[in-house]
Amino acid sequence: MAGITDFDALRRAMAENSEEPEGPARNARAEQLLAEAEKLDIPLAVIEALGHQLKVYNYSSEKDKMFVPFARLLRMWDERPEDFDEYEVHSLHWVFKWMSSGMLGQPHIPLASIEKWLGEMEHRYRLAGHSERAVRSAEFSVASHVGDLARAERAYAAWLAADRDTMADCHACELHSQGEWQVQREQDAEALALWEPVLEGEFTCAHEPHTVLASSLAPLLRLGRADEARAHHLRGFRLVRPMESMRGAYADHVEFCALSGNEARGLELLAERPAYFTDSGNPRSGLDFLSVVALLMDRLTELGLGDQQVPGPADRTWTARELAAHARVETLSLAARFDERNGTTHIGDQARTRMDQRPLVERLPLGVRSAGRPVAAPVTSASVPEKTPAKDLAELLTEARRLSDTLQPHAVEAWLAVSRAAEGVELSARDRAEIADHQAMDQGPEGIALFERAAQLFAEAGDPGEAWAARARGAYVRALTGELDEALTAIAEPYDGVLALYAEDGTGVRQTAAVLMSRARILMRRVHGESPDHTPGSGDLAAAEAAVREVLALVEGQPLPGDVADVRLAARGAEGQAMLAELAVRDGDVETAVRLFAKASTAFVVAGLPWFAVEYEARLAGLAHHLGDVTEAERALRAALEHGGPYLEAPGRAQLHLQLAEVLGGRGRSEEAAEHALEAAHWSDEAGEGPTLGAWARHQLGGFLLRQGRWAEAAEVLESALPDLTVETHGDGAIVQTQWWLGDCLSELGEHRAAAERRLQAAEIARHWPEQNDHATLAHLAAESLGHAELPTEADQAYERAGDLWRSLGNVHGLVRSLRARAWLALRADRGLDRARELMAGAIEECEAALLVTDDQEARQRLTGELAHTHRQFGELLARSVAEEAEDTAIQAAFEDALTQTAEAVTVFAALGEGAVHTRTGAELAAGWLEADLSRPTDAAARARGVLKAYEGADDGDETVRARRAEAEQLLQLMEEQTEK
Repeated sequence: MAGITDFDALRRAMAENSEEPEGPARNARAEQLLAEAEKLDIPLAVIEALGHQLKVYNYSSEKDKMFVPFARLLRMWDERPEDFDEYEVHSLHWVFKWMSSGMLGQPHIPLASIEKWLGEMEHRYRLAGHSERAVRSAEFSVASHVGDLARAERAYAAWLAADRDTMADCHACELHSQGEWQVQREQDAEALALWEPVLEGEFTCAHEPHTVLASSLAPLLRLGRADEARAHHLRGFRLVRPMESMRGAYADHVEFCALSGNEARGLELLAERPAYFTDSGNPRSGLDFLSVVALLMDRLTELGLGDQQVPGPADRTWTARELAAHARVETLSLAARFDERNGTTHIGDQARTRMDQRPLVERLPLGVRSAGRPVAAPVTSASVPEKTPAKDLAELLTEARRLSDTLQPHAVEAWLAVSRAAEGVELSARDRAEIADHQAMDQGPEGIALFERAAQLFAEAGDPGEAWAARARGAYVRALTGELDEALTAIAEPYDGVLALYAEDGTGVRQTAAVLMSRARILMRRVHGESPDHTPGSGDLAAAEAAVREVLALVEGQPLPGDVADVRLAARGAEGQAMLAELAVRDGDVETAVRLFAKASTAFVVAGLPWFAVEYEARLAGLAHHLGDVTEAERALRAALEHGGPYLEAPGRAQLHLQLAEVLGGRGRSEEAAEHALEAAHWSDEAGEGPTLGAWARHQLGGFLLRQGRWAEAAEVLESALPDLTVETHGDGAIVQTQWWLGDCLSELGEHRAAAERRLQAAEIARHWPEQNDHATLAHLAAESLGHAELPTEADQAYERAGDLWRSLGNVHGLVRSLRARAWLALRADRGLDRARELMAGAIEECEAALLVTDDQEARQRLTGELAHTHRQFGELLARSVAEEAEDTAIQAAFEDALTQTAEAVTVFAALGEGAVHTRTGAELAAGWLEADLSRPTDAAARARGVLKAYEGADDGDETVRARRAEAEQLLQLMEEQTEK
């Protein structure tokens, strides 16, 4: 505070405070500055300090404080208007609008006072000569707030009919309010049409498109435009997050989460803003916030999560059920205060409608890091169900047999139902055998003994073939546990027994095929080396192939009667083809493997078992990618997703979507790739693999969004991925790339300091890599960001670091560009022109030295271009090095030096031929204007004619050609006029 000794210091302090984050700290500083302003004994200083205080109050949670400084300002204006300068007069009338909207948000202010204020505003605007537009807009706000729809319609029409003047809200803010009115009238499509110019960036301001993006979320969901809603949430929340005053817009994002199946994300948003539960300075936004808290908590309770602990007011811990009740009571209490003030039920009706909304989509993946939807524990019943009647058991058996005979996905569950229903019921040996067999399948390694029991029961039931098949299944389970030798020993007897039985017509193809397939599976696991004490050899390959072909010879030569056995045998044949494909891969014959996997997949689909084809289409995709056939890889992955349908489990679905995203991204189809990466991230979270596979999917998704120029969405996704990316799981390359992409996004968004931090973090990791090109590039990019962030000292240091790296890599172009950038920084810094000249001269020397030792023609062309650009920039730097108020001799000397460098640039560009015509003519015109500034009209005119000659017969459709001709003609005309004088 000791620094506030004069008006200029006060203004600097207020400007600095304006750049601080919204909130009580900034407000407190504004109060201190007002106290300092009063000590200066300068009326305008107090006026400006009051205006500053009013502004920071308006954009904070302490909105209710702004009425006092405004009342004081208005009194000062009425008493001594001469103390106000033109800007403060404008500001005083401008904030009349803030008072109107601010009063509406404070239920303790009577409606009559607001109406009186509206009349005062109209009177003062008329006296000042302002249009009615802002007044009618304020009247519309009052009418729509209280629910007087007829008055609101009249005011709305008058608002739009009145002329725009300097008191009208900016286009972006007006369009937001107009769209909100359309939403209130249930005209969502019309609202979005009104908001489009704001959403597209045609109209913006300090708080737009922030609020329009938030307001558009529910309308987009209602219209079924979920993809746009997702994009607006990611883009808009990033804008709203740091702005304390935007509690209403923040509430819209919480509401979106509750309506789109993103309850977990909604809880995360609540946890970020605990003060929003209790901030009392703006009751209207408090009502909005608490109403969506009630909506979200009711949704969690409905999902069975009422007892889950959730973020809430800081005075205690809360469950979702408790917070739902609290938020509803608080919302309705606030609404009642407004309605009592307004004499209507409009606010309460709106609040109830908002709290009672139903989800608009079941689940909308967002791509950002999430814990996934919370899942309630299953409700268990203490009652003991009655035993299922025998008739019901018979029906369950029939259904289970049908499902298992046709290899349907839910066969296991059907047999479990049979097993439960069969407890205490007298069954035949055959029934008991099937139940035991399927129980054994469900129990894995623990079911080996049950397979033996099933075999005994099948034998007792008079089906020795099925008995051998059960024993064979038990042997295969041993192989699954890694006991390959034991499995081979165990399969020998069933194998010999079933073949002998089959030869005597004692069993059928189905039972025989089951035993042969179990043996083939065991031998395939031996080939894959899935035993700790066995190394596969050529003998294993041969044995496995013989076993597989034995299966195929049995099933493929059979006349199929068209009953359920068809599916079983067709599946055996398809699996056999897939096994041969695996063996071909082991043998290095990838082309054969591709053909056989395709054959297996087709066979499963033809048999009506597409879900079995998923694994083989996925294998096909990998092999096709290995062969460079990305078209086939894409086809196979799409087929896998299609064949899997609803039966694909979350981990497999995530993997397939991610692989397809990578293939599509490699083919330049970033929009579709982003869709699949989004799905991959979602299903990874559902599978509990968010920190591993999900992080990689988000990494990829961020990159695909970046390619589309969707900077804000990409930044949100990449920031979400970073906490989960680890060197051990994903590699340091993924971390560096994510930081790199994030830096690019932040740079495009104008967040240059944050972009520099990301780029420097990535550079620090890349510093340890053997190859240093990425390190150099990141250091250079970080320097650019630091320069844009107005940190010239840090930027120069980063450019110097990058330059040293470029030099060590022998990259002259990078080195020269770093030197040029440092020259421009030096010109703006204390070191001034001498240091800037030294650095530019150094850049020229580096180019010239490299040209002396380079024989490669293409490299010489590039270096020559770099040299020409350096001369051109040197000229621009010299021309800008003198201020307009400098002595004429200093200006002339600087322009002469600038002309020398620019003329040299023209000469060097000319050496590059027609390929550099645009850069040469650009330099030629720059030289021409310098000639004009040096009072050499003849020389300047000659340069203009040279440019026009260079474009004789050139294509008028080329924008650069048109621009160069127009500039040359302008220069020539001016010089000819000077010559005539």
